[in-house]
Amino acid sequence: MEKRLQKLMSEEGVMSRRAAEEEIKKGNVTVNGVRAVLGQKVDDGDVVEYLGKRIGSGRKKNIYIMLNKPVGFVTTMSDEQGRPCVAELVADVGARVYPIGRLDMESEGLLLFTNDGELANKLMHPRYHKPKVYHVKIRGKVEPEKVLALSRPMKIDDYITKPANVSIVTMREDYTVLAIELFEGRNRQIRKMCEKQELKIMTLRRISIGSVKLGDLRPGKWRHLTKTEVAALSSQEGS
Repeated sequence: MEKRLQKLMSEEGVMSRRAAEEEIKKGNVTVNGVRAVLGQKVDDGDVVEYLGKRIGSGRKKNIYIMLNKPVGFVTTMSDEQGRPCVAELVADVGARVYPIGRLDMESEGLLLFTNDGELANKLMHPRYHKPKVYHVKIRGKVEPEKVLALSRPMKIDDYITKPANVSIVTMREDYTVLAIELFEGRNRQIRKMCEKQELKIMTLRRISIGSVKLGDLRPGKWRHLTKTEVAALSSQEGS
């Protein structure tokens, strides 16, 4: 089946369609040894090369990225209410990728994406669940007894939470930053835990999933995971 050259390059994970169009204009793409032209269509029998390297072999390239999700974006690829979606922030990845897990609209930080359905399904399975660490900024000072209460199992909705690791990162007169490590993936769990303790959340930011850390990646930006990070996510260790 024929498809436009820039679409093929995007689907193969080479670059985004827009970037592919620019490379075609520059003469950096050939089809069957001949310089390609914008709007050209190709099929499975054509040999497509970019800067001398063949692409379009038909083999899907698995892509793994992390995004620093800003506040105000929903973790969906589209939204009926017209709200900003994380899909907009990864549109230039060069292939269609999907989020693994969620962060609510008011939360920010580390969000993983992939087109590898096998790994995505594995990470969503309780057996492979990776501990997640969040930095939570709370209004005012948090008393030691409330830190202890957050770390213990508590009843939320119709379930009992698993114990969590909770520690104080920073304490000031007007706010406290807590590090909360969860070992399960419940919807809005930290917000519900803090509500139980009458704590007012100012910001909630996920900083790591297993051994994969957000680091200094800027809000709204993404980067590819390293082979080591992908291997760590695939393993059962830390689950």
